[in-house]
Amino acid sequence: MSAASRYPIPTDRFRCEIEVERSRFLTTVQPVRSPDEAQRFIVAIKSEFPDANHNCWAYLVGPPGSTDQIGMSDDGEPHGAAGKPMLTVLQYSGLGDTAVVVTRYFGGIKLGKGGMVKAYTAAVKTALDQLPRSERIDWVNLQVTIDYALATPFKRRVAEFELEILDSDYGEKVSHQIRLPKEREEAFRGMFDDLTAGQGMLELSG
Repeated sequence: MSAASRYPIPTDRFRCEIEVERSRFLTTVQPVRSPDEAQRFIVAIKSEFPDANHNCWAYLVGPPGSTDQIGMSDDGEPHGAAGKPMLTVLQYSGLGDTAVVVTRYFGGIKLGKGGMVKAYTAAVKTALDQLPRSERIDWVNLQVTIDYALATPFKRRVAEFELEILDSDYGEKVSHQIRLPKEREEAFRGMFDDLTAGQGMLELSG
């Protein structure tokens, strides 16, 4: 199983809140597939909380622990007190394709830089501990065409490849629109050639 083609991501946008020395920290997490999508999410949260003292953020695009498509911002907090610790939590979370914004409403008690690092770290960890997770999978869509005699044997093999039949057509032959995880495509093609003795049709679809 390739780590690059399948890994945990947030299921959807998620938010939680903690309080540290009267300051409120609202953490919003969202799955993102590109730096541009991460930036749009950040802009949306800033628009939602324009009266906040800070909207600090971090994102990681790609598999868990990635370093090539990342970003972070302290948004006015002391340098290194917010964005970097937030990103560090993301990089060690086991999640990929994730953006997070921590919105701070200052409560009147100064935390100091060390206190802020702890608070922003805690804000992100608290959210990720509660976050519903799903799995990112790279899918490939194919069309298979087989003789009727192979329709049942073919369906018996579906489960082992996590294959989904999206649509079927029963004409002169049986034709299925299918999708399966990209990482299983090579093995599936080998099985299909064996099953049909090279007589079935298999082509990319959509």
